[in-house]
Amino acid sequence: MVNNLTVVIPFYNEERFIKQSLNRVLKSNIADEIILIDDGSTDSSFKLVNETIDSISFARVLKNNKNLGKGNALNIARGYVNTSHIVIHDADLEYNPEDILKMIEKSNLSPNSLILGTRFKGNKSRVNVYKRTYFANKLMSLFFSIIHSFKISDIASCYKLMPSNFFKNLNIKENSFSIEVEILAKFLKYNKSIIEVPISYQGRSYKEGKKIKTIDGIRYLIKTLKYRFFNWELII
Repeated sequence: MVNNLTVVIPFYNEERFIKQSLNRVLKSNIADEIILIDDGSTDSSFKLVNETIDSISFARVLKNNKNLGKGNALNIARGYVNTSHIVIHDADLEYNPEDILKMIEKSNLSPNSLILGTRFKGNKSRVNVYKRTYFANKLMSLFFSIIHSFKISDIASCYKLMPSNFFKNLNIKENSFSIEVEILAKFLKYNKSIIEVPISYQGRSYKEGKKIKTIDGIRYLIKTLKYRFFNWELII
């Protein structure tokens, strides 16, 4: 079962949202430990985080001096985890940490599984879902499911709750959005058990800082093939 939980929050230039995002995690009361990684922000994100966690003993913030990507930020966090499980939470307010409670419930029943928050199952609230990203995600999820012989409905979801012993040994190679494919593919080699839990979603616009692009969809397809046929290593 989930004895205790670390919330890992990578962020880059999120001064508009980081404080609210962190406060939502704190308010949800899900975290025994919070690790934030500033991936070389050039705005006031790092300062805002430090102000917010100043009196919170179970939270810490780490910092890259330059922007190296989400994969690198997660690799840094691996060495600081002290709990049985971790969950990845992006700092952009698109995901609601209250949904992690349901993910914890599922993990308690299957503690060695990866619990994936899916935006395409159930009747949870989903707002501002772009049609092109919706259909692209559905196509990429279908492609991944066929290639890996394991059905996944939302390959691009960042909400992943997993055993810490897997995360600590996960040497992430990707730094773009392709890390979502890499983590799922490597977990299927670790333990062929990924359980999906419906989550809500509040998409933001590109003007508000949404970062995913069309090229990322092409990378998803390439990396799906790479981690299925050409890269079997879990620890490298």
